[in-house]
Amino acid sequence: MSVQRTPMTRTGFERLKDELDRLKRVERPAIIKAIAEARAHGDLSENAEYHAAREKQSFLEGRINDLETKVGGAEVIDVPSGGERVTFASTVRLEDEAGKEVRYWIVGSVTAQLPGGRKSFEILEVNFPWSG
Repeated sequence: MSVQRTPMTRTGFERLKDELDRLKRVERPAIIKAIAEARAHGDLSENAEYHAAREKQSFLEGRINDLETKVGGAEVIDVPSGGERVTFASTVRLEDEAGKEVRYWIVGSVTAQLPGGRKSFEILEVNFPWSG
């Protein structure tokens, strides 16, 4: 079975890698320490700190797994340097009849989930007045 490649911008890829690194180097050791401290308090059946730390660990490991999959399947596409065509990673500027400008950055679905006016090429639908 082949790995499905997911197109993303270099910026989006770096953000995912940075988050993955932080979760592994900082968050994971902190949770392991919290679990060890909670275990030291004795009876685990009624130990709220222990259960909370284990729940946090479960969420964290799920996020790490998700990020590893996304980073591993990433196809990094560099931003085009101009031109007449809208392609992946292009910035598109649109102006309405009143002259108000709106900008969209055409990115992959992973990057589109980040804040900042990004639109996924997978879900983008723009109806121009001159289109059919």
